[in-house]
Amino acid sequence: MSNDTVYIDRFLEMMAAEGGASQNTLSAYRSDLEQASSFAKGKLADSDRGALQDVASAWSDLKNNSVSRKSSSLRRFFGFLVEEGFRQDDPSDALPRPGGQRSLPKVLSHDEIARLFETIETRMASQQVKPNDARLSAFIELLYGSGLRASELVSLPRKSVMVDRPFLIIRGKGGKERLVPISDRARSAVKRWSDFVDTDEKYLFPSRTGHISRIRLFQIIKDLAVKSDISPAKISPHVLRHAFATHLLEGGADLRALQTLLGHSDISTTQIYTHVDSARLVELVNNRHPLSRRNLTR
Repeated sequence: MSNDTVYIDRFLEMMAAEGGASQNTLSAYRSDLEQASSFAKGKLADSDRGALQDVASAWSDLKNNSVSRKSSSLRRFFGFLVEEGFRQDDPSDALPRPGGQRSLPKVLSHDEIARLFETIETRMASQQVKPNDARLSAFIELLYGSGLRASELVSLPRKSVMVDRPFLIIRGKGGKERLVPISDRARSAVKRWSDFVDTDEKYLFPSRTGHISRIRLFQIIKDLAVKSDISPAKISPHVLRHAFATHLLEGGADLRALQTLLGHSDISTTQIYTHVDSARLVELVNNRHPLSRRNLTR
């Protein structure tokens, strides 16, 4: 089995769990990716921009809508590889974009985030806190409060969060480490959950076979969305990570700082995962640009 086969299977597994993709949609993705892998001689996941341009050259006789679909399949695939830490850069900007611009990622509003936390706080208000509620609180605090990837969250060691240490040391793919700040309330949520975890457990979020799976995490997050009157199609662990970055950027955070927090080696990847609405950009130019303080003269 080639590396591409493994990565494609994992990607489709995540597409089914995160977006509830239909069997027809998954089949279309598989067809596009396996065809591209064939053109790349089984090394699609390792392709650079030049190799992807070579793959795209095989689409020269196809109609624009077919090229657009294939490009979209590959861009989502490479976005997945970067998000899960299987590679550090995203070369998919080399692919053609016929008939339209790249779509913006999903984003949650401040109100929707508030509703998620209100649901959790209501469940945590009882005198006898249930283990699953404490775990859910820790999940959301770490996903939205620290911007962890789903794969990083589920595999956190039990002792990774210290009461007296305001950061996590996250070890990504390839052994690359980064510091991730963790808020007081997130540490408190983790402490509350860890009281339910046996001291001899290796992982903070254990399961019978190791640690909780990413698919189970997706299911838990979507169930929370339903209980918070939010469409489950709008939310996933990655959407919460994206909300973390977006809301920090809206609050004035520097893009380079976000790059460090998110663990991106390439600033262009950070720009993909951070979205600021056009109204704020217009306001930023009107209020912050030096010329905005000068009167117009003819």
